[in-house]
Formats: sequence, structure tokens, C-alpha cells
Amino acid sequence: MTDRQPRRLSDRQRLAWLRLIRSDNVGPSSFRQLISRFGSADAALDALPGLTRRGGATKPLKIASVSEAERELELAERLGVRFIAVGESDYPVLLQQVDNPPPLIAVKGSPAIFQRPGVAIVGGRAATANGMRFTRSLAYDLGSAGLTIVSGLARGIDTAAHGGSIKTGTIAVFAGGLDRPYPPQNVALADDIVAQGGALVSEMPLGWSPRAIDFPRRNRLIAGLAYGLIVVEAAQRSGSLISARLAGEQGRLVFAVPGSPIDKQSAGSNGLLKDGATMVTEADDVLRAITPLIDQPMPPISTPPRRNTPPPAATDEDPALFESERDGLQDDDQSRVLESLSSVPTDIDEIVRHTQLSTAQVQLVLLELQLAGRIERHSGNAVSLLEAGV
Repeated sequence: MTDRQPRRLSDRQRLAWLRLIRSDNVGPSSFRQLISRFGSADAALDALPGLTRRGGATKPLKIASVSEAERELELAERLGVRFIAVGESDYPVLLQQVDNPPPLIAVKGSPAIFQRPGVAIVGGRAATANGMRFTRSLAYDLGSAGLTIVSGLARGIDTAAHGGSIKTGTIAVFAGGLDRPYPPQNVALADDIVAQGGALVSEMPLGWSPRAIDFPRRNRLIAGLAYGLIVVEAAQRSGSLISARLAGEQGRLVFAVPGSPIDKQSAGSNGLLKDGATMVTEADDVLRAITPLIDQPMPPISTPPRRNTPPPAATDEDPALFESERDGLQDDDQSRVLESLSSVPTDIDEIVRHTQLSTAQVQLVLLELQLAGRIERHSGNAVSLLEAGV
């Protein structure tokens, strides 16, 4: 067994990675498959048009140009933002362990904070004064105990979580680009997080204004950056409950602060407790659960960042192997896969059993369909047919 050390992406590789992940219909899952099949982002970019045609796209796939990627890199440099690739030493270790982590994250601030264990705190935007006060106190106590506080910079509970941990270390995850803080009234808070040794993180392009559908993606990162996630004052239909579900799917601990049973603002939090979340009334409730999971000392946030090193080398798979896999597919194999799909998420293993194709063949067809914008991937190794592709 070889001990392969991570290496730093070259400037050329980073540009190609940025182009690939910024191209239409390329997400973390398809990015990983493309790199695995073709061995490099450059080769994957060359293959995209053919893959998209075979997937049945009705119009050409928009591939990010060199000039577009260069402009984003230049803007990042002016703003003090770095793009860190999965596998590089500054990439958050916990985030790297989730299914299909973002290939590139934009970071402003000190990546040294990623080396410290984190816990996420999320909750309602229309928070009560008591909820805000409790959250600030909890974040302060957990931060003083050596934990980094992760949240989403939203109004209410998120703001209180960052505020309580601003001096001990906090990470704010954006739903849009790092040059598009949301809400606007928290711009000063974002600047203070960076000034105090914390970090701002996003997987979205610079210049991207957040939309409603972008917040679940952000919530996935919030959960992925932490050992556990604490929910405070979440209503029954709250984005915080999405964060809790994502945390559970990632194998993270889920905590909730109890509220009055007649308070609708805590109905979601109380529901989590009924479903088995750990009750939190003080910082020790969290520390007792998380401390056994931490297998290394907690360095102070003033620790200088380690040299940024790149991911392990891409697979040495010969691109010709992909062509042989493609040649091994019959004309009706894509139809067989499509017939096994519906708008309801279906497990890929079930598709393999239904079609009697190999896993590699099914994954290849699904990759082509995804790049053509005809399917959507879900957590738990499932895919569904998009209505537009029916």
C-alpha cells in the first residue's frame, strides 16, 4: 500500500478545474466522474460536447471559457479570495469526507480555521430576543472550549451564532458568491469574521446572487463542515430542518434546543427532539457528544495555515478505456435506463438490477443524461428524471 502525498494544483490545473465546475450541468458528482474517466479536467472539457449529444441534449452545453475562468480568478485575487481544491491540505477535512464534496471552494480569510473541529448552529431568521441571547451565549461557550462555530450569515439565529463566536473563530457559508453577502445588512459582520481570523466559504461563482434554490446547497456545506449541527428556534417548515436532515444523511450529530410546546417558532426544533435529536440546554450537552469524535488536539485559530498542497494525482485511467465502455453500449441501453427512471428518485443499484447492465455502463449512461440536463441526482445514490426531459 503506497502512501500518496497530496500535491498542489498547478495554475493551469486550477483554471481547468474552475472551467469544468462552472460549465452547465456539471456538479460535484459529475465532476468527479469526469475526472475519474478522463484523468484530467482538460480532457473532460474536450469530451463534454460528445457526452452531451449522446445524452440527448436539445441544445449545445455551455462550457465555461478560458477567459471567463480567468476573469473570476482575477476578481478573486483582487478580493483576497482563494480557490481551494478538494484534496489540497487547506481543504476542510470534514467537508472532504461527505459524498461528492465541492471540487473547488472559494475562501476568504484564514484556512487555518478548517483545522479546528467545528459545530454548526442554525435556526430561524425571525428569532426571539431570548433565542438570540441563548445562541450568543452557547456559541461563546462552545468557541471558548475550542470549537469553531459554522453558520450561514442569515438574520436571526445565524447572526447571533457568528456574533457569539467572532473572537474564538467562526465560519460563514454563503449561498451566493463571496462578493454577494446576504443579507446586505450583514456585510459588516462578514468583514469582521475575516478580520478576527475566521473565514467565509462558498462553492458558488463570484458575482452570483443567491436564489431560493441555492440555500439547500449552502446548508449541505454548513453540515459538512461540522461534527454536529444545533437547531435553535426552527418552525415546522424551516430551512433549518433541511440542514438537520442533510446533517443526518452525512452522519453528523443532530442537536436541538427545546422551546415552548405552544410556540410555533420552536415546533420544528421540538419535532427534531421527538425524532431523536440530542437536547441542548447548555454547551456541555454538545461537548460531551462531540469531544469523543475528535481525535486530535484543537489548534488555536492563530496557527499559520499549512502550505497549500494539491489533491492526489488524478487516476491513471487511459481515456481510451472510456471509449471502449461507450462502444460496449448498445443503442437501446440508454432507452432501458430511461425506462427505469421516473420523477421519483430511484436507487442506482435498482437501475442496474432492472436493466441488467453493468454498474459502469449504467453510470456512463447516467453521466451522459445528467450532462444533457435530463436527470437529477439525489443523496443516497439515487437519481430522478427531470420533467423537461420526459
